[in-house]
Amino acid sequence: MALAQKHTHEHVFLGQSHDENARRTLWVVVLTFVMMVGEIAAGYVTGSMALLADGFHMATHAGALGIAAAAYSFARRNANNARFSFGTGKVGDLAGFASALILMMVALGIGIESLMRLFQPTQVAFGEATLIAVAGLLVNIVSAFMLSGGHGHGHHDHHGHPHHGHHPHTENDHHAHGKHHAHDGDNNLRSAYVHVLADALTSVLAIGALLAGRYLGWVWLDPVMGIVGAVVIAKWSVGLIRQSANVLLDVTDEHVAQEIRDVLEADDKVQITDLHVWKVGPDARAAIVSVLAKVDVTAQEVRDRLSAVHKVSHLTIECRTA
Repeated sequence: MALAQKHTHEHVFLGQSHDENARRTLWVVVLTFVMMVGEIAAGYVTGSMALLADGFHMATHAGALGIAAAAYSFARRNANNARFSFGTGKVGDLAGFASALILMMVALGIGIESLMRLFQPTQVAFGEATLIAVAGLLVNIVSAFMLSGGHGHGHHDHHGHPHHGHHPHTENDHHAHGKHHAHDGDNNLRSAYVHVLADALTSVLAIGALLAGRYLGWVWLDPVMGIVGAVVIAKWSVGLIRQSANVLLDVTDEHVAQEIRDVLEADDKVQITDLHVWKVGPDARAAIVSVLAKVDVTAQEVRDRLSAVHKVSHLTIECRTA
């Protein structure tokens, strides 16, 4: 029992900036929610459809940002929950996928509404709408600034174990946990960031179109800019859907897999018979490596050779002799 406890290890694959990103996202949720309530309330008081429309549009972003904040909280609370075989590092990718779908629906709604207004122009209160768009843009700039601080890259250590602190799995299977230097993004934070950028883009396009409509009489430019914004937002959402779906479906990280092949097959002593590499957290990879080795090669030697692959935080090795 004592030996088993000695080699017991955690499966916490949360990014080093997880808690900081969670706080940033929560503040953006609060800011967006306050702006949303203010616009909807002002819309009812003034009878402005522009205010109401923008307020309910912002509500969809507040909902998506709320999903991101909830995902951070859930992942942290259940980080050590044994029910999750590889921890909760991918909860953010699930939230990012859901947020991307919401973003796609927002783009579709904007596109349809813009097309309808292009063929059936409506009266626009240019002055009032411009002030709304400017206020929304300012909120989005502040939100983007808050999120951008955690939207970069970094060096992470998920377990706090030394790199050579390996744990036996079976007689020939071993786990390696350790420090790695990754340059990977947090899809949950990325989804929040994209929502803010999408809102900022619509505000910028709206301001330009409204000013052109007010001073040049180009009423048609407002729906045209709406269509342009919808296309750009849809493109962003597709990219986010693809990236988060790859993580959720455990798509092979070919870059890390190739690095493992290069390390192990540098000579003819080891032949890889099976290899699986997938993402288990914002900056963490898990790998299962089965090798056919010559008699003088041990599992320990294979494990030591793979210690150079820093992106692998959870490593299982199966070593059979030829």
